[in-house]
Amino acid sequence: MARLNRRKFLQGSLAFAGATFAIGGTKSSGRILGANDAIRIGVAGLNGRGGSHVDELTKLDNVQITYLIDPDTRTWGKRIKTIQDRGGSAPRTVQDIREALDDKNLDAVSVATPNHWHALITIWACQAGKDVYVEKPCSHNIHEGRIAVEMARKHQCIVQHGTQNRSNPEKARVVEVIKSGQLGKLLVSRGLCYKPRGSIGVKPPSTPPGELDFNLWLGPAAVQPFHANLVHYNWHWFWETGNGDIGNQGVHEMDLARWAIPGATLPRSVVSLGGRFGYTDQGQTANTQIALFDFGETQLIFEVRGLQTGDYRGEKVGNVYHLEAGTIVGTKFYPNGSTEPAPLPELKSLVQRGPGRGNFGNFIAAVRSRKTTDLNADIQEGHYSSALCHLANISYRLGREVAFEPKTQVLGDNPAAIETLDRMERSLTDNNGLKLDTLKYRLGRKLLIDAAAEHFVNDAEADRLLTREYRAPFTVPQSIG
Repeated sequence: MARLNRRKFLQGSLAFAGATFAIGGTKSSGRILGANDAIRIGVAGLNGRGGSHVDELTKLDNVQITYLIDPDTRTWGKRIKTIQDRGGSAPRTVQDIREALDDKNLDAVSVATPNHWHALITIWACQAGKDVYVEKPCSHNIHEGRIAVEMARKHQCIVQHGTQNRSNPEKARVVEVIKSGQLGKLLVSRGLCYKPRGSIGVKPPSTPPGELDFNLWLGPAAVQPFHANLVHYNWHWFWETGNGDIGNQGVHEMDLARWAIPGATLPRSVVSLGGRFGYTDQGQTANTQIALFDFGETQLIFEVRGLQTGDYRGEKVGNVYHLEAGTIVGTKFYPNGSTEPAPLPELKSLVQRGPGRGNFGNFIAAVRSRKTTDLNADIQEGHYSSALCHLANISYRLGREVAFEPKTQVLGDNPAAIETLDRMERSLTDNNGLKLDTLKYRLGRKLLIDAAAEHFVNDAEADRLLTREYRAPFTVPQSIG
């Protein structure tokens, strides 16, 4: 636990007991917020994306950042400066999120920590009666994502997910055109995450910096030695703390791909394949990955490429929708047989998004209205899209090493999947000079899914990866009771 802060905290009002904690004096005041009332918010996680949270929140009227929260005190100074440069008062700075949650005058928290903290902070904040803006993915595993949804509902908290494309009217219009059926059935909803990710090398175990409470930084993750590849960004590429690029950049495009499929929650099945090619380093997650999801009439195909690569139909980080009448690339429609874009069909009514400008503005508007229906990216939607990333990684992690040559028949007679794998192989050889006859890739297990129950069909080994071993007191409950 945090040294001074933890001792001080245990003397406060949050008493921990087993998988959850009892609230004592932490509930927000319950005041009705008018348009001119200040919303007091704490930002948890101040490196990288946390800076964007501070930047966005300081642009909003009647929003005050009253807490900056990070186990690494080195992150505090530059965020304080941003707030003060924009006319705000210096916020309180704490290493432990629970100290902020213990303040009844705090209305909300925004979460930009590493992934393994996202759901737990959301759960604790909802228990304390605080609203939450949580970065993508909203969870590190599927179970804790579901608990976060249930906790938000139980405590009637406003919880927005950081998939900001949901607040983009142009992206919403594309989705509505697809769902209107004017272009026929959606056959393949494709997400792309072609983003260069070089080797992170190998960093030896070392003593954590004095400014960092590393035990608090680890939180729900297993105890492990500190090394410099964890703090502050490369934690993405380790299973204990991150979810690879499919759960980093990729969750944005995964969300758009799922959004376009009418009624889509979780799929009937998933299979994923790939590897960490081109270098040997400390990272564990795939830098090259394909995931195939069966949604019945529509299949969702997701592609991750972290090495040098060309684009796919002009897109590298984006979405391509294959419909009976043609293909939508980004926001442009290409009728079958045409290389020139045509106008998207008109909709009968304008696409409506929730109040407020952008995802943060929409969150603040919903905090004032107390209507979850005002949210563009409600936690439930965030949970399903994050879960798709987790499903792909579970399949991948349960896979076996196979040779590229001779080709396996795992993709059967699925032409879209075979074409996707062929392009991935050509990218490895043509763009990166790799020789497939000297390489193996991880061929994931095909997993059948009970979407309603959010577990696998007759696969206890896969079910175990729906959650994790937590360490007290950083424990996500098995249920909310």
